[in-house]
Amino acid sequence: MSTPTRITHLVAGSPWKGTAERTSEVYDPATGEVTGALDLASADLVGEVVEGAHAAWLEWRDTSLTRRAQVLFRFRELLNEDKERIAALITAEHGKVLSDALGEVVRGLEVAEYACGIPNLLRGGFSENASTAVDVYSMRQPLGVAAIISPFNFPAMVPLWFVPIAIACGNAVVLKPSEKDPSAANAVAELWQRAGLPDGVMNVVHGDKEAVDALLTHDKVRSVSFVGSTPIARYVYETGTAAGKRVQALGGAKNHMLVLPDADLDLAADAAINAGFGSAGERCMAISALVVVEPVADELVSKIVDRMGKLRTGDGRRGCDMGPLVTAAHRDKVASYVDAGAQAGAKVVVDGRDGDFDADGEGFFVAPTLIDEVRPGMSVYDDEIFGPVLSVVRVASYDEGLELINANPYGNGTAIFTNDGGAARRFQHEVEVGMVGINVPIPVPVSYYSFGGWKNSLFGDTHAHGMEGVHFFTRGKVVTQRWLDPSHGGINLGFPQTD
Repeated sequence: MSTPTRITHLVAGSPWKGTAERTSEVYDPATGEVTGALDLASADLVGEVVEGAHAAWLEWRDTSLTRRAQVLFRFRELLNEDKERIAALITAEHGKVLSDALGEVVRGLEVAEYACGIPNLLRGGFSENASTAVDVYSMRQPLGVAAIISPFNFPAMVPLWFVPIAIACGNAVVLKPSEKDPSAANAVAELWQRAGLPDGVMNVVHGDKEAVDALLTHDKVRSVSFVGSTPIARYVYETGTAAGKRVQALGGAKNHMLVLPDADLDLAADAAINAGFGSAGERCMAISALVVVEPVADELVSKIVDRMGKLRTGDGRRGCDMGPLVTAAHRDKVASYVDAGAQAGAKVVVDGRDGDFDADGEGFFVAPTLIDEVRPGMSVYDDEIFGPVLSVVRVASYDEGLELINANPYGNGTAIFTNDGGAARRFQHEVEVGMVGINVPIPVPVSYYSFGGWKNSLFGDTHAHGMEGVHFFTRGKVVTQRWLDPSHGGINLGFPQTD
């Protein structure tokens, strides 16, 4: 067994040179081997990094939009050149297969491309002669230091949802990635330096709750962007806003796919496999509840089972279809839901807890699992499992399916599969969910739209990337101006009136 590699913070463009009082282990989830020793930041260190970022921001905010765009374009090129290496880092620490990891980087790359248009995105408005000889115009200005707290399931893409836009808008960034798979964040941050970003504008601190709390309460942190579970999202939102910060906290999900009897069942079966088991189900947009309107449930389940039998689970570097879960503890938690579902009366059609996995060592594997006859009230339905467990819920009608989805406390993503345009149009109007797919199982918006859910899937008013992202990382200012010519003058104590 090789010696674990030290992984440390990136501060002002360079690896941190201090000695950490605490560290945590980073695993290769396909083998179970400890591959890294991660430095965990103290609250004092977080404070130092924030102060340095604030000092860097005072110069970066005055950098021209042309110069910012040049840095963004260069970063985009470097990220594109380095995407395979970053994908390999993701697979080594998260476990998702290489093709999925590469897709993650490419989706993040799209946000960087969007941010390259920052001179246009930050254009203000101008009204000449709003009043006689009075002009009014608007502008958007950066906030200051933006804290970004990202999850383990997308160690590159989620930071890339926020960082390029925050930087393009003129802010400095302190990123706190997941301690489970930290290396991709470091690799992406290094590209910013190579792109010509000034030291201190982009920083990475690794840590746990101590680091998070320090970011949430530091007086020079102006905004907090978070993606993670709903309980932690609520905590981040409540703590950050209590400290006077602007917060967007994206929480968990229980995403439903409603299949109507007229749907193409082969297309629906493929979609259920892709959306339920991609990235081992560790996606906030994964389909975990398959809501099937009778009388087609038996046929659809049969088609899904047939496809599941052809999937290979194992090391993501070996061309497998699905990789491991991120940790042993998470594997055990996911596996426990299968038992709980069976004990509650559901039918375990395909049990992925035991099987032959294409990997060396003791990896953290649960193969694709299918549970039928699931009902609300069962933990396998009510909870966000965040693993490769697909639950089938049978309903008698469209209305019953819609009511089931709308009654769920989460509102992140949903999909409908049908060949009926009227039903699809009605669904997109009536469903109480933030992102909707029509014959699209994972309706993640492209970069120039915004990502975010409703209900317990989002705390705060602003979604990620797109124009909502630009607005989140800036403040609006309106200027009213009058330049008097020599013929004007005199005193008037009356209230100014528009004429």
